[in-house]
Amino acid sequence: MVPDVEQIIQSITRGDQDTVQLQLDSYNTQYAECFFFSVEEQERRKRLATAVLCYIHSQLQPPVLRVCLRTLRILSRDRRALGPLVTNSALLTLANLGGITLWEEKTEEEEKEEDGEVCRKEAMKALCNVIYNSQRAQERASTLRLLSGLSEKLKVGIESRASPSGQFYELRLLFLLTALRPELRLQLQQERGVSMLTKALEQCLAVRWGEGYEVLSDRTAPPVSKEASQRAIEILKTLFNITYTLHRQEPDEEDAALYRHLAAMLRHCLLLSCDGEDLLEELQGHTVNVLSSLPLTCLDVLLSVHLDQASQEWEGVNMDCVHTLLLFMVKRLDRGQKLKEKLTPVLNLLTESCRVHRETRHYLRQQILPPLRDFALRPEQDTTLRGRLVRLMTHVDTDVKHCAAELLFVLCKENVSRFVKYTGYGNAAGLLASRGLLGGRRNSGHTQYPPRYSSDSDSDTEEYREAKGRINLVTGRVEEEQPDPMEGMTEEEKEQEARRLISMFNRLSR
Repeated sequence: MVPDVEQIIQSITRGDQDTVQLQLDSYNTQYAECFFFSVEEQERRKRLATAVLCYIHSQLQPPVLRVCLRTLRILSRDRRALGPLVTNSALLTLANLGGITLWEEKTEEEEKEEDGEVCRKEAMKALCNVIYNSQRAQERASTLRLLSGLSEKLKVGIESRASPSGQFYELRLLFLLTALRPELRLQLQQERGVSMLTKALEQCLAVRWGEGYEVLSDRTAPPVSKEASQRAIEILKTLFNITYTLHRQEPDEEDAALYRHLAAMLRHCLLLSCDGEDLLEELQGHTVNVLSSLPLTCLDVLLSVHLDQASQEWEGVNMDCVHTLLLFMVKRLDRGQKLKEKLTPVLNLLTESCRVHRETRHYLRQQILPPLRDFALRPEQDTTLRGRLVRLMTHVDTDVKHCAAELLFVLCKENVSRFVKYTGYGNAAGLLASRGLLGGRRNSGHTQYPPRYSSDSDSDTEEYREAKGRINLVTGRVEEEQPDPMEGMTEEEKEQEARRLISMFNRLSR
């Protein structure tokens, strides 16, 4: 039988630790998966939270403290019963029990608790729940400078050679704080958070550095463990929070070196293998997000890597990273879900990389826009990668449509006639209209880093030259010859049809 809240509170008041442990264990088991409660039950849960918060300040045995913290974690899931947990006192208590030092130093005795790590994890889980579920708790955490204490704890863990046990929840809390409070994003950025998190990523993945900005890779190494992958994902999510505006900036020499160092780490993340396909895709997705946020001038390190026998090579340049990004894009296309959220970041990254790196553009053009040889189908009906991207050019979501068209446009060196050749005028019209290029003039450049395209001409295949005169520019394919609509008409009927067409054009123009 599960004891009611009033019985538990009475046991807490009497200070009977053994009874409290048994009752809370039973309560936790009963309500571990429950999320919806009546108003009366919510009030009882608030009273229980208040009682447990007071109780954990007593000299509790470690097993009792652990079960109390688990109770608080379960209670912290209910947004309507959070009142006692969003006070300054409650937040500071959870932070201190989670190992985050703010104003009070932890005692030596606390450090030596045998199962102190379990208690710290439970406290951090509860704190993450409270911060996530309560805007007031987020404001209080900012005022209490919880971020500073958390950063110091992470720095100590990074500098330590010991295994970063329990670091996941510290990283999760750091992500929540920077995701929910704009001023904390700025604070972490100004306190050299990029450098700290890059070091945390190095420690998490146990990297070895070669010359310059190159991480040494071992293709025979086992997949990254689930625990390490999850920590890396939290680091990447927080890195994106504090770097997503950097691509608009021109970094100075010191910052450029920092971002190149990070870009080299991100390249390593892209090429890793993880313990689980879904985990690998999630890791790569967050890696792409961070790469998209860095200044383009710092992404040259993605290509400046030594070649080996297993490398993807193009024009003497290592294309392993670009090839992985291409495969990742195809995987997201195959999924076909949440394209704006999942696909547009990698489309944007590939587009901007093609603008500034000639070798990347040449490699991707060969993969996406190979020389045309078959003109029986419309471009959007083709099953190739080109056809799939052309279909996105008429997608209902404007961002998806624009990103797909922009990538193909850049692969065509932003040349209007070449763009129409590969996509058909009907599909290309949207992007050309938005750029003011329907007249066919060359793009004047709309980006921070204007592209520098060579003036070499497009290499047409023999099949294309033979079919060129019969290709319908609107549909992008060879159409069957249509009968002359004027055939069999008298001169008078032709004049009447001409006047009708002129009248229709006049109405359209008006």
